[in-house]
Parts: sequence; C-alpha cells; structure tokens
Amino acid sequence: MLYLDATCPLVSKVHVEAQRHFAARREIVLIGHAGHPEVVGTMGQLPEGAVALIETVADAQAFTPRDPENLAFVTQTTLSVDDTAGVVEALRARFPAIAAPHKEDICYATTNRQEAVKSIATGADVLLVLGSANSSNSVRLVEVGRRAGVRDAYLIDDAQALDPTWLEGATMVAVTAGASAPEVLVQGVIDRLAESFDIEVVEADAERETVSFKLPKQLAG
Repeated sequence: MLYLDATCPLVSKVHVEAQRHFAARREIVLIGHAGHPEVVGTMGQLPEGAVALIETVADAQAFTPRDPENLAFVTQTTLSVDDTAGVVEALRARFPAIAAPHKEDICYATTNRQEAVKSIATGADVLLVLGSANSSNSVRLVEVGRRAGVRDAYLIDDAQALDPTWLEGATMVAVTAGASAPEVLVQGVIDRLAESFDIEVVEADAERETVSFKLPKQLAG
C-alpha cells in the first residue's frame, strides 16, 4: 500500500509552528473558522486543549489564557487578510508578549487574490468568484469584494451557475477564482458572457505567482 502526504506545504508549515510552540510549552491560539478541515487538522496535530480557536475580534477580547506571558498564535492559511489583521491586533493589544509566526501564515495565493479583488471591485458592478461553497478562500473573495464596494458579488461553481439576471444594468463585470479553481472555469465564464454581450477582456494588474513546490519523492521520478 502506497501512502502520500498531500498536505499543502503552507499548511504543513502551520502544523510545524504549532508543534514547535507546544514543545516550548506555550499556549497556542489558532485564528480560523470552526469546522474548517484545515482547522480540524491543525488542532488534531496536538493533544486536546493545547490549541484555543479564535474566530473573531470579540473572541480575542474575551479569551482568557492560562499564562498571558506564554502565548503564541498561528492562523488558518485561507482567511481574509483584513479580518485576520483585526484579530491579531486585538490579541497583541491584550498580550504584547504573544509570539507570532516567523512568516505570514496566510497563503500567498489567497493574499494575492484578495488584493486583486480590492483593486477592481470599486469599478465593477458585479463580481463573479469561481469556487466551491466549502472553499474558505473563495468565500472570502466574495466578502472582500462586497467590502471594497462592488454592487453585487456571487460565488459560482462554473459558467452554468451564472444567472444572466445578475448582470442587468451592469457595464463592468469582474471575474476571479479561488486558489484551487482551474483556469478553464474562468475561461468558461468569459465565453458564456461573450455569448450574450459584446465584451472586452482586461486583465487586472495583479501579483504574478512563481512559487512552485516539489513533488513527493515517490512521484518525482
């Protein structure tokens, strides 16, 4: 029987950080969403009670640690950058000695997409996000778009889920995708828009992603 560890290296990094803090006898705070597979997995790496889950600023303000001078935090990799910043700020205000990750935990692909949505949302009437409803980073993109000023934002699985009535009166439609959504889904939406509208496609000036990860040794041959 062949077993491969398919955990994203960025998630594995969070696991390692949590284990390191646990070994140093720190109480660990995980910023994330209850029930998300990544949160369940991260908390499951350590004994029950070793990790406290914080979801909101209110949670951070109500949290009572065993030792305020011996805390550390890690984060889910697919969170809203802005929401996470607020929670971290609340924790640091209450616990100045709290240990932070050496590098940002939030996935670079999640961060880049959120920044791109912010840059185009103010000029768009409608934002279409390609991604699954159980994809945290895709759901966050919809939230980021609405906060940034887009009139309406929708999360759809593919082009077939697009409701033409959403676009009534729209002159600019922004299309983006969650970090795991293939490019073919985005192209499918563009093709469907072209069937009904005279469109001009303009790519947003976003961060280019050049990061790559090695395959497991068993597959690298």
